[in-house]
Amino acid sequence: MKDASPQTIYLADYTPPAFLVEKVHLTFRLSPEKTRVLSKIEFRPNPASSSRTFFLHGENLRLIGAKIDGAAITPQVTAEGLTADVPDAPFTFEAEVEIDPAGNTALEGLYMSNGMYCTQCEAEGFRKITYYPDRPDVMSVFTVRIEGDMPVMLSNGNPVAEGDGWAEWHDPWPKPAYLFALVAGDLVNHADRFTTRSGRKVDLNIWVRPGDEGKCAFGMEALKKSMTWDEEVYGREYDLDLFNIVAVDDFNMGAMENKGLNIFNSSCVLASPETSTDANFERIEAIIAHEYFHNWTGNRITCRDWFQLCLKEGLTVYRDSEFTADMRSAPVKRIGDVIALRARQFREDNGPLAHPVRPESFVEINNFYTATVYEKGAELIGMLKRLVGDDAYGRALDLYFERHDGQACTIEDWLQVFEDATGRDLAQFKRWYTQAGTPRLRVSEDYEGGTYTLHFEQHTPPTPGQEVKDPRVIPIAVGLLGPNGDEIKETQLLEMTEARQSFTFDGLAAKPVPSILRDFSAPVILDRETSNEERAFLLAHDTDPFNKWEAGRALARNGLLAMIREGAAPDAAYLDAVHTMARDETLDPAFRALAHGLPSEDDLAQSLHDAGHTPDPQAIWEALETLRDARAVTMEATARALYDRHQVTAPYRPDPEQTGARALANAALAILTRRDGGAQAQAQYDAADNMTQQLAGLSCLLQAGKGAAAVQAFYEQWQHDRLVIDKWFSLQILQAAPQDTADTTARLTEHRDFTIRNPNRFRATLGALAMSPAGFHHASGKGYKTLADWLIALDPLNPQTTARMCSAFETWRRYDADRRALIAEQLDRILASPNLSRDTTEMVSRIRGG
Repeated sequence: MKDASPQTIYLADYTPPAFLVEKVHLTFRLSPEKTRVLSKIEFRPNPASSSRTFFLHGENLRLIGAKIDGAAITPQVTAEGLTADVPDAPFTFEAEVEIDPAGNTALEGLYMSNGMYCTQCEAEGFRKITYYPDRPDVMSVFTVRIEGDMPVMLSNGNPVAEGDGWAEWHDPWPKPAYLFALVAGDLVNHADRFTTRSGRKVDLNIWVRPGDEGKCAFGMEALKKSMTWDEEVYGREYDLDLFNIVAVDDFNMGAMENKGLNIFNSSCVLASPETSTDANFERIEAIIAHEYFHNWTGNRITCRDWFQLCLKEGLTVYRDSEFTADMRSAPVKRIGDVIALRARQFREDNGPLAHPVRPESFVEINNFYTATVYEKGAELIGMLKRLVGDDAYGRALDLYFERHDGQACTIEDWLQVFEDATGRDLAQFKRWYTQAGTPRLRVSEDYEGGTYTLHFEQHTPPTPGQEVKDPRVIPIAVGLLGPNGDEIKETQLLEMTEARQSFTFDGLAAKPVPSILRDFSAPVILDRETSNEERAFLLAHDTDPFNKWEAGRALARNGLLAMIREGAAPDAAYLDAVHTMARDETLDPAFRALAHGLPSEDDLAQSLHDAGHTPDPQAIWEALETLRDARAVTMEATARALYDRHQVTAPYRPDPEQTGARALANAALAILTRRDGGAQAQAQYDAADNMTQQLAGLSCLLQAGKGAAAVQAFYEQWQHDRLVIDKWFSLQILQAAPQDTADTTARLTEHRDFTIRNPNRFRATLGALAMSPAGFHHASGKGYKTLADWLIALDPLNPQTTARMCSAFETWRRYDADRRALIAEQLDRILASPNLSRDTTEMVSRIRGG
């Protein structure tokens, strides 16, 4: 229900909780529509708080009865929670409530997914289970009893007792309510065991629905690798006797790090060669690592309030990126991270949804699980590590774990350990947490008498609520190349602290070619006038893999912008350079596959907008198609050679070697398809024995306009597998021509396998529409109306997913007046929907008014 006057929460208004919790005892008497939850909670007054107001959060609960120290009370109950008169001394509060898991379509709190009970309590879902101080700085030890007729009943921590129709669990580690978890259902486990470095035996389980047992082995190996890596790299050992993962079909997020009982969206844990692509395997490995790493960076040390969300998420994203870099190709991982950062976070920073890594206010915390908090938050950790060095970073992390274990902390606590461990003053660095927006770094240069000087100027444009920006600390990794392509200055880290700053390099025999922002050393936009000749030179000679890739991407972008603005022909320098690079067998196949990628439609639209041009989504799409056709002509023979050379004949493995080879071969297949009309793609589709090859073949057939038979055959083959059919929905929309995108989406929403209630299926369909810029922004406005129709329909059922998908409209102000009017009409229509949720109201209001 829409709150007529939704309350804005401010970081500046934080006050400590009036009461702390010593112990929690919960009993669940499971029933699909009438689950009873009995709570027994031991409270004590908080000496750090001057308040003695007793308030417990609670939403959608039917109170049966309540007691204090065994005596019945009649508390004051509202839609937000419960208040009562309590002693100014330790006391025990008891309550019995009734909830409706089967009717909980929002998938927050306790709900049912295909007959399975499961929970999602982050950020504020526990208040939909029972009355409790549902805030992360209230930590307690939980004991849980589950009663019901389900064969498997799980909760946090270790099992302590069980019998016919009941099970009891105890978690010895204090935790906030958002980390509470319960799962009960007809499940089977894939079991294993891990021995910690201190010799403790830990039982491991991945729990799935019957029939999915064959898709657990990779996830289990990823879990064990994560446990080993965290011991070796961060010195963190697992601290319970048991670690459980459960795969759930209906889940708003990717996964949740609940202590000892991680709940995963099934798409993020189930994998087999026949049903999962190489990208799926890598994503699963990373997400399992991420949730496991939260055991220390998020669980043992949590955040004091939700404004500090980046404290756990930014650090854990950084840790899982390090893990993937160690497991796979570090350069390819870094490039992939930057592609995602620019596509999601830079876009966020540049629009009405811009906010600092640590926001200052929110209406609905679910709306701040954003790329800024996660991905930019991780970039801040990486910058901090570059600035202090690897050894100092290690000392600071050890101090962080030692000092704050068992605490709910702030960004100030995090930065303080670095100041104490290194002696550095990080007051200026803190601006990265408090200022929104992406800094623009303008670069000029001069060379005279053997001295080369780089001049830098930083500027961050205004963002909503922040007009003025102060200079930030920017670590700029720079190397210099000589005229012959040799590296005459190895990578140096320049530390920029002023609005304008210059750095000199002496003793040079000739003017060098600079390689600036190596390894993407800071999340900034680099603005430097250069030539296509220099870009081609860097693509050929740069020793930094990221900047080598960046040079090729810049070549492609520069040529595409000229094609869009001026009607220029495809750039010969780019075509020659990418052709040369493709044939260089000294380069990692995975790197070469990435280097074949072109700037996205959204990237080009933003580049045009930044240069003062109004982007035309159709013109952008046509330019990309023209360049792809030209590249196919130039590279036809090379693409054939690459395709043949990099075929994998060994049994399927999702390891870096095979994954890279398949990626390059499939990049070559996409090129060949533009020349052979899909003949090779059809052969690959027919012969494929794994999903990576089958889906690549189907994608190319759709691209060639010859996919109708394969689409039907694919559905008939995989209609029993819900995760594969998600791919089937998405691919048809993503490969549709712009004029057909909205109609294809509408047609698929009428398919018998489409359901609005499953977030994966909804995102696979409507999310694919939003990810097809030329189709979504088609001049007819059909894309806007189609998405708005479904968001309005989804909001009463699942506000969280609805609000997040509203971000498809966030760039609307950069387009022409006709498109802006069409989008504004749909935004206003969403806002006018009766009983619009607080989540969606906040998101659409920010987008509409930004």
